[in-house]
Amino acid sequence: MVKPKPTSFGLSVLKKFTSRRPIILDMDDWELSWYGGDQWQYRPTLKQFGRDIITKDGQLRYPDHPLYIKWLENLVNYADAITIDTQFLKERFGGVYLSNGKDTDLFDPEHYDPELSRKRYGLSEYRVLMFPGAPRPHKGVEDVLVALEYLNQPDLRLVIVGGSPYDDYDQQLIKQWGRWILKLPRTPVEEMPEVVSAAHIVVVPQRDTLAARAQFPLKLTDGMAMAKPVLSTRVGDIPTILGDTGYLVEPSSPQQLAEGIQQIFQNLDVANHKGLQARELCVKYHSVDAMAAVLADVIADL
Repeated sequence: MVKPKPTSFGLSVLKKFTSRRPIILDMDDWELSWYGGDQWQYRPTLKQFGRDIITKDGQLRYPDHPLYIKWLENLVNYADAITIDTQFLKERFGGVYLSNGKDTDLFDPEHYDPELSRKRYGLSEYRVLMFPGAPRPHKGVEDVLVALEYLNQPDLRLVIVGGSPYDDYDQQLIKQWGRWILKLPRTPVEEMPEVVSAAHIVVVPQRDTLAARAQFPLKLTDGMAMAKPVLSTRVGDIPTILGDTGYLVEPSSPQQLAEGIQQIFQNLDVANHKGLQARELCVKYHSVDAMAAVLADVIADL
């Protein structure tokens, strides 16, 4: 089951009592981090509590309300095995490390020509920094845009793939920094390798927040698997995942990001070689095959 939510883990715990089947709970982020983590509290008045339960739009009528998530986090020991993908989650919940990895057969740069990919997506005239996912404040996309303002080089562009399904945050970014942004539509996973192939640099500029520390950023292995130079930040497990095969700066530092962008383009052959090393690392530790080996051991121990 994925995440300690009533609609997944909660139902599984109930089923376990009747079926005696073991439960594997996989946690790929910390759900409560979206609500402030341990600082979040539910302290309604009696009247508000009644409304939250009884009224049609009452908060407690929604099964993924953080109160229920908090309760279920106290029941994770009912799982027969726990898999986690960050050191933050391991320290909090225990469990076996299972990388949130990548299909490195699908994401294989040998299958794609970057120049043709850039031509297909209308990017041929640009040096492309790519953020291959949904921007949210903790992901630090604004810091890259400020870095592009610092550099003020007209052929640089930040390509955002898909935009935000949660809110209008990407539109806010475009309103303020539209000069530097190109947005591609949401793309099926089968087509994402060709999209990522169009990048010169994949940027993963996570800010140092609870949500970011608890997450394994999938954009990281998008870039690594496709042998791209990756520019990221020293947040959570990112330095461990990337090792010395990419470029790391301090979080929330547009100036350092700008310097990293310049360094990569001034020594692009060196950066592309690092990208090849990043792919080797990704195949070894973060591929589907690597995940399968870990999961096989977890299942064998049930």
